[in-house]
Amino acid sequence: MSDLDQLTQSLARNLKRWRGERGFTLDALAARAGVSRGMIIQIEQARTNPSVGTTVKLADALGVSITTLLDYEQGSPVRLVPESQAVRMWSTDAGSSTTLLVGTEARGPLELWSWRLMPGDSSDSDPHPEGTVELLHVTAGELTLVVDGTSYSVPAGGSATFEAHHPHAYRNDCSEPTEVTMAVSIPPVR
Repeated sequence: MSDLDQLTQSLARNLKRWRGERGFTLDALAARAGVSRGMIIQIEQARTNPSVGTTVKLADALGVSITTLLDYEQGSPVRLVPESQAVRMWSTDAGSSTTLLVGTEARGPLELWSWRLMPGDSSDSDPHPEGTVELLHVTAGELTLVVDGTSYSVPAGGSATFEAHHPHAYRNDCSEPTEVTMAVSIPPVR
């Protein structure tokens, strides 16, 4: 079984599990996530690989991290994630990418990300649930962070935090690659 097949099967199994644990019908989850009922059915039947945006919307609607939707090995008090098991979530032909390094459900989902944006590339994000906070640290290049329509320049060595329930985007307006480490804290579903 390929890594992609394993990921598809894991997502199908975990989406069904978390939807059931939350007591959400297909229609309720579809309305809450802004994802069609048909798409959710296809994901739960492992017939499609959804986009990163769709996966984020489903995770947000369920109040879990993307890691929880994609992971199938949890239980030990220590969870080691070798580089080979980090999940590439987004990439472009130019070489930009995001990688979900690790995440946890302790006191609400918490995720750690590694981003690489090539010159001229960008990634837009839909608003997350109220109470979601992102923290980021630029390790190389310069990041243009756009939150609620306002641009902020974050150079290498700089950090930023923001309330991620606002529309936001990450851009590399420079001539060299930008590398960012980011943590996302998501409030638990109440």
